[in-house]
Amino acid sequence: MKDDETNRLSARAARYLAIGAQAGGFAARLAGGRLFGQNFGNAGDGDALALARALGGLKGPLMKAAQLIATIPEALPADYADALASLQSEAPPMGAAFVRRRMAAELGPDWREKFAAFDLHPAAAASLGQVHRAKTLAGEEVACKLQYPDMASAVEADLAQLDLALALHRRLDPAIDARDAVQEVAERLREELDYRREAKHALLYRLMLAEHDEVRVPGVFEALSTGRLLTLDWLQGEKILGVLGAPEEERNAAAKAIFAAWWAPFAQYGVIHGDPHLGNYTVFRQDGAIGGINLLDYGCVRIFSPSFVGGVVQLYRALSAGNRDQIAQAYETWGFRGLNGDLIEALTIWARFILGPLLDDRVRTIADGVKAGAYGRREAALVHAKLREKGPVRIPREFVFMDRAAIGLGGAFLHLAARLNFHALFEAALEDFDPDTLASRQKTALQQIGL
Repeated sequence: MKDDETNRLSARAARYLAIGAQAGGFAARLAGGRLFGQNFGNAGDGDALALARALGGLKGPLMKAAQLIATIPEALPADYADALASLQSEAPPMGAAFVRRRMAAELGPDWREKFAAFDLHPAAAASLGQVHRAKTLAGEEVACKLQYPDMASAVEADLAQLDLALALHRRLDPAIDARDAVQEVAERLREELDYRREAKHALLYRLMLAEHDEVRVPGVFEALSTGRLLTLDWLQGEKILGVLGAPEEERNAAAKAIFAAWWAPFAQYGVIHGDPHLGNYTVFRQDGAIGGINLLDYGCVRIFSPSFVGGVVQLYRALSAGNRDQIAQAYETWGFRGLNGDLIEALTIWARFILGPLLDDRVRTIADGVKAGAYGRREAALVHAKLREKGPVRIPREFVFMDRAAIGLGGAFLHLAARLNFHALFEAALEDFDPDTLASRQKTALQQIGL
């Protein structure tokens, strides 16, 4: 990252002002008790929706961080969690003058000469940057992801606000201690600022999914990429929301490809895509039918230790066998500490929700009779009730993106109304699973792509 956009005090100060003006002073309102006051957890819908709208317009990381925290059961009040989880990365785009300046800063004043064509109007706008469609001098269609200015400062300012908000939350409603979870979110957000790292993530996914024809991963154009500009293949496809009315067979094909894109890298390499919302996929067709998905974004990727992956597999198998000792041991492998029987029981409510569809050997939806917007709500309420009585529990870092991905994947499958045998798909992903083999495979793959 260039020196003119490191974490600057002036930029952080401007960010604090923006948050105060647009979000009504998120942390200040928390301290005043308007959000987490006498009726904590039952704040008015107007407050929750106003906060969501404000964060959605900030064009920065606080929205992403809040969405991640919102997926942890009762880390936030239910109405705020719902409002924040519903946010989509569709921030207003920056104009042509901004794009010209940014591209010149990244590729030099002659940047236009490096493209045969470049659309100054973004094809998509997200929380940390926006995407432009272009064509290389060799005629290749590419997507240029261009980071907004001063994002390093925005990340640090936003994380400070979020940390204060959750510190107040811990004092008022201590069923969940999310301090370690916030550290995890902070580390991943800082990584997302480094587009060179994201380029390596894309290369990693091309390697991991090379034998999965149902998932397409773009190639990287390194000569047209920097720390704040990432140029990838433009993958032709349709938005997934546009195929919700397709025949069940096609919706199932899209869902099966999404399942493979997430679980195969995790089971074989210990790597997950931590942001599986529908905007990060498009579908492609073969002979008129849906052939699979394009996986578009690689900023939010988590690489786990083989022992942690082994703990997830252990929990899955222990839940299947009803082995309480093995279940408790798996939680300890995940990083939970100081557990007793009551806390294990509370955690197992959530574990059965996350892994339940994988344990059920039948063709089914991901959650029978549940709408996408209500996915996990009942279970979260049960967990919170038990933790308020028997807790608190401190959420380990490793839990955050496992939880985020489970919620995101479940929502995607519910939107698609997919009916699959998730158990059979998961067992296929786990075929010949061995932590030592995974460790060797992971090490080799990371060396190949330079991570």
